Amino acid sequence: MSTILGLDIGTEFVKAVLAKPDGKGNLEILAACKARQKEGSMHAGAISDITAVISTCEEALVKVEDVTGERATRTVVGVAGELIKGNTTSVKYSRKDSNLPISEAEMEEIIKKVQEKAGEVAKKAVAIETDNKNIDVRLINSAIVSLTIDGYKVSNPVGFKGTEVSMLVYTAFAPMIHIAAIEKVCAELDLDLITVAVEPFAICRACLGDDLDSNFSGIIMDIGGGTTDIAVVDDGGVECTKMFSIGGRSFTHQIAEQVGVDFETAEKYKLEYDAGTLDDHLKAKVETAISRNLSVWLTGVEVALEDYESGSLPRNVLLCGGGAGLSLLQEKLALSDWYTRLPFSRRPIINLVDIDSLPNLTIKDEKLATSLDYSFATALGLIRVGTDTLEASPESNGLKSKIDKILQN
Repeated sequence: MSTILGLDIGTEFVKAVLAKPDGKGNLEILAACKARQKEGSMHAGAISDITAVISTCEEALVKVEDVTGERATRTVVGVAGELIKGNTTSVKYSRKDSNLPISEAEMEEIIKKVQEKAGEVAKKAVAIETDNKNIDVRLINSAIVSLTIDGYKVSNPVGFKGTEVSMLVYTAFAPMIHIAAIEKVCAELDLDLITVAVEPFAICRACLGDDLDSNFSGIIMDIGGGTTDIAVVDDGGVECTKMFSIGGRSFTHQIAEQVGVDFETAEKYKLEYDAGTLDDHLKAKVETAISRNLSVWLTGVEVALEDYESGSLPRNVLLCGGGAGLSLLQEKLALSDWYTRLPFSRRPIINLVDIDSLPNLTIKDEKLATSLDYSFATALGLIRVGTDTLEASPESNGLKSKIDKILQN
């Protein structure tokens, strides 16, 4: 299998990671580069200036080419923003003949009904938020969270017999205008777009790797420049994804307002505060500004998680994205009582995503391994979604590929 490019088009940076799958579920990371976005290129996690984004993506791609000597073509691009709707739908299906093995066609019909039901809900939600009842949405990602046949849990139902099939299916939908902008960017850059992936879903794929029986559970928070994307994973299944429009740039704007400086200077102060090199006379003002914005951000986290209906939330909280490096944010999550109003059994455990601990990854270049940090987790996850999509192609015949193919359609 040839190389795949993960392209994370964020508010602050475009991050590009090139990897080579080995066909056995493993990824060799060849290059990881980023380029800073121009002001006004993105709004609330979505592309607002296509021409500017194309220019920044080209800059990141040139850096990748300089490292590898290879021009990337096959690409997976992430999509984020408040209008992305990702939820889990529950369905119970009673079969007419319990002695007849479940076929691919039968599973396809069940999943199709679930996706149609979820699509109607997503379209209504986006229509209300945009005040546009004619808005169109597209299914971006779909995955089986859990599946039982007569109470017996299975990973792939094809070939099993039974009376009642119970499923939880995660689906994510995005407005067509978002997808069209991504398709335009890829066309202008002469990139072969494999698929578009909801970014928090992609990060979950990075954490799960190629293990179909993974029992990983956790909450993943991707704190980007313009948005925070949250995904809840339980026992290896993505249960829900939520997003809200507060990210690292909002902290910078708060500092700019508090101190009375421009955005670039405020960003410099934010980084110096975190590095412990900020002048004492500015430190208190910057800390006040960050703390004020943290209160608003934590409210966003609470709202995103308050509708969780599947019992207790996982205690393991993993942070990624450029904004995750903010020390006060980590401290507030780890030590404050924000979690007491949510269905946690005990205080959550807060950690940054450790790239070295992600499964099925190989990084042979020592310099690259050192530079590849938690801010690249989304791009790595996008590559994983790309391999899933390619393995679900018509020429693949395995049971895993068959069920993946049904979910992709």
